[in-house]
Amino acid sequence: MTQQRTADNLTPILMATSIILLVGFGIRASFGVFQVPIAEEFDWPRSDFSMAIAVQNLAWGIGQPFFGMFAEKYGDRKAIILGACMYAVGLVIASNAGTPFGQVMSSGVLVGLGVAGTGFGVVLAIVGRAASPEKRSMALGIATAAGSSGQVLIPPVTQFFESQFGWDSTMLIMAVAILATLAVLPYLKAPPPPEVTRAAAEETLWQVLGRASRDPNYILLFLGFFSCGYQLAFITAHFPALVTEACGSAALGAASITLIGITNIFGTLLAGKLGGIYRRKTLLSIIYTLRTVIAIGFIMLPPTPLTVIIFSLSMGALWLATVPLTSGLIGYLYGMKYMGTLYGFVFLSHQLGGFLGVYLGGTLYDAYGSYDVVWWVGIAVGAFSALAHLPIKEEPQTFGQPA
Repeated sequence: MTQQRTADNLTPILMATSIILLVGFGIRASFGVFQVPIAEEFDWPRSDFSMAIAVQNLAWGIGQPFFGMFAEKYGDRKAIILGACMYAVGLVIASNAGTPFGQVMSSGVLVGLGVAGTGFGVVLAIVGRAASPEKRSMALGIATAAGSSGQVLIPPVTQFFESQFGWDSTMLIMAVAILATLAVLPYLKAPPPPEVTRAAAEETLWQVLGRASRDPNYILLFLGFFSCGYQLAFITAHFPALVTEACGSAALGAASITLIGITNIFGTLLAGKLGGIYRRKTLLSIIYTLRTVIAIGFIMLPPTPLTVIIFSLSMGALWLATVPLTSGLIGYLYGMKYMGTLYGFVFLSHQLGGFLGVYLGGTLYDAYGSYDVVWWVGIAVGAFSALAHLPIKEEPQTFGQPA
């Protein structure tokens, strides 16, 4: 009866969470549209608004585990409401911020925290609890793919609004859009997972965090997710410029990110499907290995439009494929009760890597006149992640036993 109730509730929950992720991540992916208009209006160097976006990634990572804790203590819907409100307030303030500090605090801190409250840590935990164990990996893949779809669909819409109404009015429209997602909250009623035992239900958050922090498996997941953030943030922020310089085509640079986003949808869905069949740690190791090989191949070959397209399509297929596998593995190892918090701390590693990828991309380029050094750093951390997942013991951690 419980499993049937879970299956019956999954579809509306999956649709509601997909809408939240699609809009939230789509808006976050649109901030690059404002880079030039804001710099031109206030006569700022691009580094000023870029710093706000870098801080946004950091605030997102730092806020993720705390929103997970908030959701597990006060409820998922309250956490999403808080996150959406912070997101909207940040956008409203940003639309009127005429100083770099104002943009850092609004587009950076407030929007970053808003993304944390409406993003993977909180939302995937809801999906994980709603899905039966055999459907969980695929459900996480679908929700993650919805976020990927937003990154493809919403930036062009944002660009249109910006061209018609200006960047400040467009931010206000985005604030209304993120608040509108709260209309789906009545559908977020995930039942407790059927596999939760009485002992596991009585275990406190701090007990679970204590076990996880001493568990080599959790530490390896934390370290391994760093390279994912590093690679994704570096490529998103700097690959278009690299392509423009190497191939002489700004249009090709922008198209490369679109191609990554499109194949990312299918790659994430496939990862979710495979995660329900094969060991997730093995799939993660394979994904990081393929990323490393693809990156080496691209930097070793002469850059041409063909190699850019091949790289974008292949890397895109692996882009967010790590998310349903990593989140699903955390839920499998430690149970679903505190999945949001546990995934949130691992995701912090992802965002630390993202901050470093964006920062080193600009710093090392200024120092050496090319992206070669930061590219090879990305290859090295990717290879480390491929190896780091292999020793993980993919076995549930039982309550009362040492990790």
